[in-house]
Amino acid sequence: MKRVAKPEGRFNLVLEEVPLPKPGPHEVRVRAVRSLISRGSELWRRYVRPEAIDPQIMGYSMAGLVDAVGPQVAGFAPGDRVAVSAPHAQYVVRDAREPSPQAGPSVTLLPAELDFDAAPFWPLVTSAVLWTDAEEIRAEDSVVILGQGLVGSLMLQVARSGARGRLIALDTLPPRLAIAAAVGADEVIDAGAGDPVAAVMQLTDGQGADVVVYAVGGSRGPEAFAQAQRMVALGGLLHVVGLYEDAPLPLDSRAIQRRRLLGGAPPHANRSEAAKRAVDLLASGQIDTERMITHHFPYTEAADAFRLLYQHPDQALGVELDWDTAEA
Repeated sequence: MKRVAKPEGRFNLVLEEVPLPKPGPHEVRVRAVRSLISRGSELWRRYVRPEAIDPQIMGYSMAGLVDAVGPQVAGFAPGDRVAVSAPHAQYVVRDAREPSPQAGPSVTLLPAELDFDAAPFWPLVTSAVLWTDAEEIRAEDSVVILGQGLVGSLMLQVARSGARGRLIALDTLPPRLAIAAAVGADEVIDAGAGDPVAAVMQLTDGQGADVVVYAVGGSRGPEAFAQAQRMVALGGLLHVVGLYEDAPLPLDSRAIQRRRLLGGAPPHANRSEAAKRAVDLLASGQIDTERMITHHFPYTEAADAFRLLYQHPDQALGVELDWDTAEA
């Protein structure tokens, strides 16, 4: 079988041939149909760095068909349609036992109304549910989400599904802002067209936002994080979700006084419950994956897909690899 691999060398993405994995007693084997590239973590943690990367962390968003099950597996059968937290590969095996609530499942059955294009978003939507819940947004709150990549857009849509807050989307790329407006942002700010801090202050009557979500990461992260701190209202929350800046984030002790700072989701958060809600949000169409998906590539052109995401963020948002077009 084929899988995506990253040997030593920056931007060195290859397809490699490896043996077909066999499921253990409690495992299912899944034949891939679609996988989604998560630009933030997959580019900045994997693609651009010079070191070789463990193939088991080359991606985590896939959907496909159960191909084989271990003798002690219950609840799954060959032919089942599933979403999986797994790397880009033709076949993967995953533990099918009921996990702890904090760990959450790595494989889930798909309802009939959830197609293979939308299903690979399941792991990211699960995280977006956890992160958004952690913010405890009230109906009257103003919420700024810096960065409208996959994570920022999904957090926006999760918040909108619960009618939580006045949602303000911020990015430097007009196509992403157009998507944000289409999926439920109350206001959009083009951070490349002026001072984004001043724009937020104008929209919030000079008070700042009750919740500011830093969902940028990567090379643009430190500048965006510095701006984020200046957007938070007294008593407000700065939520750090973006990662992989490869540089320290500049925490201004004066700007953060009388504000709260949260990284990710609390350790006690119930990921199993969030995973179930993520399936419901996707199946009901409250997450507009069709608008977010900008490109499909055959898995044989995975290197071209990563190159597009890296070189042309203005053109690409949701990029999927097609592994088995006959089943889609």
